[in-house]
Amino acid sequence: MDTYSALRHFADSWGLLLMFLFFVGMVLWIFRPGAKRSHDDAASIPLRNDTAPAAPSAPEKPAQK
Repeated sequence: MDTYSALRHFADSWGLLLMFLFFVGMVLWIFRPGAKRSHDDAASIPLRNDTAPAAPSAPEKPAQK
């Protein structure tokens, strides 16, 4: 059996199984009971500091040679 066929057989069987288990693990990790607080925190990032705009930055000085 050449290398390509061996790798193709592995990808068709065990590789697919490993990718599926990784996907299921990520779904379970996202929907775990303690994740609500971190998801709410990440969702509110664009709304932080909404009452006060960011301070204007100082104009950049041209590079001197």
